[in-house]
Amino acid sequence: MRRRTLAVFAALGLVLTVGVLAQTQQQKGGGDVTGPYDLVAGWPQNWCGQGHVIGSTAGIWAESPDRVFIFARGCLPALEDPGDLVPTRNASGYDLSQRDAARHPRWDHIVNVVDRNGRLIESWEQHNQLFVRPHRVLVNPYDPQRHIWLVDDGVHAIYKFTRDGKQLVQTIGTPKMPGNDETHFARPTDVAFLPDGTFFVSDGYTNTRVVKFDRNGKYVTSWGMKGTPPNETRPGYMNTVHAIVADKQRRLYVSDRANHRIQIFDENGKFLEAWPNVPLPYSLLMTDDQFLWSASGLTQKFTKYDLNGRLLSSWGTFGILPGGFWGVHQFHVDTEGNLYAADVHVGRPQKFRPKAGVDAARLIGKPTVQTSATN
Repeated sequence: MRRRTLAVFAALGLVLTVGVLAQTQQQKGGGDVTGPYDLVAGWPQNWCGQGHVIGSTAGIWAESPDRVFIFARGCLPALEDPGDLVPTRNASGYDLSQRDAARHPRWDHIVNVVDRNGRLIESWEQHNQLFVRPHRVLVNPYDPQRHIWLVDDGVHAIYKFTRDGKQLVQTIGTPKMPGNDETHFARPTDVAFLPDGTFFVSDGYTNTRVVKFDRNGKYVTSWGMKGTPPNETRPGYMNTVHAIVADKQRRLYVSDRANHRIQIFDENGKFLEAWPNVPLPYSLLMTDDQFLWSASGLTQKFTKYDLNGRLLSSWGTFGILPGGFWGVHQFHVDTEGNLYAADVHVGRPQKFRPKAGVDAARLIGKPTVQTSATN
């Protein structure tokens, strides 16, 4: 009996020793390129076919792990010289007014839906000619019908489609007619929703305002003027209104991108406060547990803030290497905690999976819980 017990302890000691050695070996080296996530290699599959690659990706939204929307700017010729990687793949400036075959990407595969393996399951080719410069794709989390909202700053309009893409049910703004009034935008960028259906548009690159609409899309009010510190530091003066999100208290967080700050307003446009020194906030995400994450177009990092504006953590690596970032234009998290990033400058969507055993506080939390689709 004693001999058997000693054998058991010896075996247990061997297992523990091997475990410690394995853990020690895992901790050596590495560069923490992808922070608390592992890159999912080969995601998505290249839907552009032989000789072409996915162009600049402006928008990404995970309705579920098996239904991820990617709003892209066409397909680009495949690379021949790796040294040309950056200029060849940077399609952020292309639009339909320049139909030069040598300079313009193939204008197809604009609205795409992929599954968890990156396999293309839908492509809304019938709507390609509606778009000029795709900017954001969103779903109102409080909408049981799960309509798809597509923001196109080049066409100065926002399209609302049925979930399957078969019907365009509403257009906000006047396509291809820029303006600054109740029915026109000038390069809008994003949309934020409230539970009662009220929504807000950040408008945007040319205009510098936030526009409020009721649940039916009727104009309510707007606020904001163009201004750049140090010459103009008053609240509501902004330069490139590039993103907008709302918290559960109905407060609005607005990316004053070129001024490197976030401004906070109530739902009627009353200024509440500003967070300075937020480096070039390209995209914002409000999580269900009420933290604000920003994707920086300057540092190329994801940064986490509490709702008092305190910086809690950051991670990310600049570069065209897999898992690196150069211009995360939109990002989202699915119900399993996977992170999706649309890289507008390199021109690629990427998927990341949380590392095993990672501190959950380092992960980007899930967005507001979404209602189930009715179809």
